[in-house]
Order: sequence, then structure tokens, then C-alpha cells
Amino acid sequence: QVQLVESGGGLVQAGGSLRLSCAASGRTFSSCAMGWFRQAPGKEREFVGGVSWRGSSTYYADSVKGRFTISRDYAKNTMYLQMNSLKPEDTGVYYCAADYTPLPSAVWSEYDYRGQGTQVTVSS
Repeated sequence: QVQLVESGGGLVQAGGSLRLSCAASGRTFSSCAMGWFRQAPGKEREFVGGVSWRGSSTYYADSVKGRFTISRDYAKNTMYLQMNSLKPEDTGVYYCAADYTPLPSAVWSEYDYRGQGTQVTVSS
């Protein structure tokens, strides 16, 4: 079992930065590929990016490429999402997810474990 808890969300002005954290319980963190998703009001949940189980490969949606960076700290069992140059359209609830597979999927339902989300609001 893997439990995931997101933190770091909040209110920020456009152009600002936030760093989200996803803390994972359990000793199998290193065996999981992980992903970040977000859901804006009235919209479907979308893939933001992901990282492979060894941390050697990262993947990003076109909408965040060049602005967001995913990393993971195995000693802390934590994955991060550094978000820079934030835009109002980045507003939403951000979720992390983990899956026992080498590479992250862009499909939410394919993940074995999912967090409860943290709210990010970007004001214009």
C-alpha cells in the first residue's frame, strides 16, 4: 500500500511560483512511477507531468513544459512539482498519483494510488 499526501498549494499572483510536495508512505516508493494531475473547475482532470520510478525520466504536458519541473527525493519518499511563471489557467486542484510501473501514465485511472489533492489558485 502507498498513501499519498499533497501539500504546498495556495494563492499566488500570475508570474509567481509554488512548489508542491507529494509525500508517500510505505517502503515501495522507489518502485513506483509517479504523476501529477490537475483539475480546474468545470473541466476534466488532466495530466501535468510524471517521473519514472528511477527518477531518470520526466514527462510534461505541453501547457506546462518549460515552466514546471518534477523531481523526487527517495530519502524523503517525496515527489515535488516546482511551478514557475504561473498563469491563471494553472488554477485547479493538483493531485499526485503512484503506480507500480517503470514509466508514468498520462491516464489518471491507470494509477494504483492517488492523493486527495491540494488547491492552487493563480490570480491575474
